[in-house]
Amino acid sequence: MNVQINPERCQGHGRCYDIAPALFGEDDEGYGTVIGDGVVPPGEERTARLAVSNCPESAITLSEEE
Repeated sequence: MNVQINPERCQGHGRCYDIAPALFGEDDEGYGTVIGDGVVPPGEERTARLAVSNCPESAITLSEEE
């Protein structure tokens, strides 16, 4: 499972890094950033889905690996 943030859609609400600080951080202007390469560690899948569903701009995408 991987997460990405579309920087063109992100408005800097900060819900992603409040909900999932292990997956997301913030840049100098408060916009969300993905920590590392975007791979969701085992046990963080639920948190990643929660961050996606709580982004008011739908800037976060989640891709399931098969």
